[in-house]
Amino acid sequence: MKHFLFLAAIALSLSASAQKLTSKDSYARINASTPVEDVDAVLNNGVGILNTETNEAVWQLQMQSFTFKRALMQEHFNESYMESEKYPKATLKAKIEGVRDWTKPATYKGTIKGQMEIHGVKKDVSVPSTITVNKDGSVTVESEFSVRTADYGIKIPTLVVMKVAEVVTVTVKSTLKNAQ
Repeated sequence: MKHFLFLAAIALSLSASAQKLTSKDSYARINASTPVEDVDAVLNNGVGILNTETNEAVWQLQMQSFTFKRALMQEHFNESYMESEKYPKATLKAKIEGVRDWTKPATYKGTIKGQMEIHGVKKDVSVPSTITVNKDGSVTVESEFSVRTADYGIKIPTLVVMKVAEVVTVTVKSTLKNAQ
C-alpha cells in the first residue's frame, strides 16, 4: 500500500491533462551468477507510472519481493546484501527518450535517463531500452543493463566473492496501461 500511495502522489504532481499509464505487475530479474553459483531472482509486482505528455516515468521495486530458488539465498540477499528492512525499495525516476508518437503502434529503440536509487544510494543512469506502443494504447518498456554492486554501497563479503558476481545483470519488462 505504501508504494501505491507514493506513486499516486507522483501521479498527482504530473500534468492533469497528460496521458498517465500505470503498471502494478512489472517484471524484474537480477542475475549475479558466477561459474561457482547460480544467483538468480525475479519479481512480478513492480509498480510504475508513465506520463506520455512529459515522457516522465517512475518505477519502484520492493526488494523483499525478489524470489530466489533457495530460501537461504533470499535471506542473505535481504539481510546481508540489500539490508531490505533499512532500504526496502529500489526506485528509478527518469525520462524516456526516443519515442516519436505515443498514440501510434510502433517499436522504438530508446533510452531511459534519470536517477536510480538502490540501497539508499542515488546514481544517474542512462539505460538503452526497447519501447513498444501497443495497439491497445498500452506501452511496454524492456531493458537489460548491468549494475555494479559497489556503486550502490552493496558489499560482497570476500568469503563469497567467488559465488556472487560484483556486476549484476538486471532485466526488466513493464507494460503500462491506461489508469482509467
